[in-house]
Amino acid sequence: MDIEFKENFEIKNLTSFKIGGTVKKIFFPKTQTEFLHLIKTEKDYIILGSCSNVLFSSQGYDGTIICTTKMNRMEFRGTKVVAECGVKGPLLAQKALDAGLTGFEFMIGFPGSVGGNIFMNAGAHSQSISDTLSLACLYDKEKDDVVYLDNSMMEFGYRHSILQSGRYIALGAEFDLRKENKKTIKELMDRNLEFRKNIQPPLNYPNAGSVFKNPEHDSAGRLLDKAGVKDFDLPRAAVWQKHANFIINKGDATSEDILELMYLMYKKVKNMYTIELVPEIRFIGKMNKHEEEICQELYKKTQK
Repeated sequence: MDIEFKENFEIKNLTSFKIGGTVKKIFFPKTQTEFLHLIKTEKDYIILGSCSNVLFSSQGYDGTIICTTKMNRMEFRGTKVVAECGVKGPLLAQKALDAGLTGFEFMIGFPGSVGGNIFMNAGAHSQSISDTLSLACLYDKEKDDVVYLDNSMMEFGYRHSILQSGRYIALGAEFDLRKENKKTIKELMDRNLEFRKNIQPPLNYPNAGSVFKNPEHDSAGRLLDKAGVKDFDLPRAAVWQKHANFIINKGDATSEDILELMYLMYKKVKNMYTIELVPEIRFIGKMNKHEEEICQELYKKTQK
């Protein structure tokens, strides 16, 4: 099939962290048919959408990336919305506003795609993707077939879905929204944007969003703040001064710089509160010895 791809691709050009070396091969499928063909023919691959919550190794990655950003069709049918996995969250939120539909306001402030948002049950401001998802279109690796799971079968939890089992791959989903006054929707979106503007780094400070997941009944940002990690400032990377659960790339940071800072943050909270924070950022690629040691501690396993 004539599927768009590139070899020896500089992955940092795609990631929100602006960090990463050369990827051996990257595909950009435009249709579900192309996507399924790649899944069935490529042996070693990682599927990514907007690359907004990943840290790629500066040493690169020898496998294949399937990037879904061009699978971006969406359709509005009354209060129902059907979207492919590569649709960007902010665009979907804006289109919902145009249609006078509420439920997607939380997505206006972060760059994740529909597939990634479902994978991690993304949420903010008391809304999450699981609130509105009615039916997920997935590829089932065990059955080698396309299947449909309703909300009750998706095993949604805090930053969790059934997709994390590794058996399923998101192709798209159907959502049930509610009619609402456009002014009310716009006001909520504006509040969300203003909140994120006040605590999150601006675009000229590349980052990957929240570094660590919130532990049960607590906030990773609160723990990190109380532990004093806002003072952590390395030559090429630093903890964001307005929110302790963000790391910024000061210009030419490497994956080792970011991992080193993550480890310092993790250790500070562990030593002070005996709580082991779990990374929300996914690490991908080759590792030097130091990176491998850090990943074994942070992720409790060796990353790909």
